[in-house]
Amino acid sequence: MEKFSALRIFNDGGTVAGRVAELTLEELSPGEVVFRNSYASVNYKDALAATGAGKIIRSFPRVGGIDAAGVVESSFDPRFHAGEEVICTSYELGVSHDGGYAQYCRVPADWVVPLPAGLTLFEAAALGVAGYTAGLAIELLELNGMAPKSGKVLVNGATGGVATLAIDMLAKLGYHVVAVTGKDGEHGFLKELGAAEVLSRHTLEMVNRPLEKATWAAAFDSVGGEQLAWLTRTMQPEGLIASFGNAGGIEFRTTVLPFILRGVRLIGVNSGETPMPLRRKIWGRLATDLKPRHLARIAHEIKLGELPGYFEKMLKGEIRGRAVVKLW
Repeated sequence: MEKFSALRIFNDGGTVAGRVAELTLEELSPGEVVFRNSYASVNYKDALAATGAGKIIRSFPRVGGIDAAGVVESSFDPRFHAGEEVICTSYELGVSHDGGYAQYCRVPADWVVPLPAGLTLFEAAALGVAGYTAGLAIELLELNGMAPKSGKVLVNGATGGVATLAIDMLAKLGYHVVAVTGKDGEHGFLKELGAAEVLSRHTLEMVNRPLEKATWAAAFDSVGGEQLAWLTRTMQPEGLIASFGNAGGIEFRTTVLPFILRGVRLIGVNSGETPMPLRRKIWGRLATDLKPRHLARIAHEIKLGELPGYFEKMLKGEIRGRAVVKLW
């Protein structure tokens, strides 16, 4: 196989940065399945990894990208065959195993999901880890009793990748979605996605009382920190919170009162190591009842060489929705 392009991340004397390089298949991490990669998405974790802002990558150099979607070129595992369209997300992809920012990927067969009917490769990449995380969060909260009749559902950090997709999915399912954002110029965009109400984070009073007015039946939080603590105090009795991000910090302070007096449940969402039967179930839902109605509005294409600049914008909170890297 001839050389192909990839965004490879290097650590030069403590400075972590990614640049486009030419690789051969033999230079990639080992695996049973090789696929010609069509698309990969850009996630907050990718930005942390590629800039060194987070200690994500365990050994250098490394091809970045924690998800990919493409067509099988060859497989040593009988579950997959040449010409089959597949998705690969999470696990160690882009962390300790070469990831999706390459025109070819070589991965363990146990990480690969056949593309479900109802999705194109572009749509699968536009969803990527973010869409999968949103879908998994909805599944977990539904298993704990979340239903449209229960009341308002808040989505925090509303212009982020997971949050925009969650808003679209929840609105499609019939939930009354309240979006919270610090970007006051994006209220119209969030309403287009299905938010029934949009609140400015700058107008919220996050005072440090043990309990506040019981408002939300459920909440989806990608922020953490002080805002997650505020959510615990404002949930309805038996309210459910899905926690899947830390853009506002990894620590938060609260009391036990929301949990012992209102029965609030804080549910962690780990999309990295989901058992394969559940992973396939979520991808099946993403192709059917959870498939966003406004994916073309949320996602846009960028080129491989644009990634370093895009990472910087993402870390500064200057983006919205989903960027999809077109590899060919």
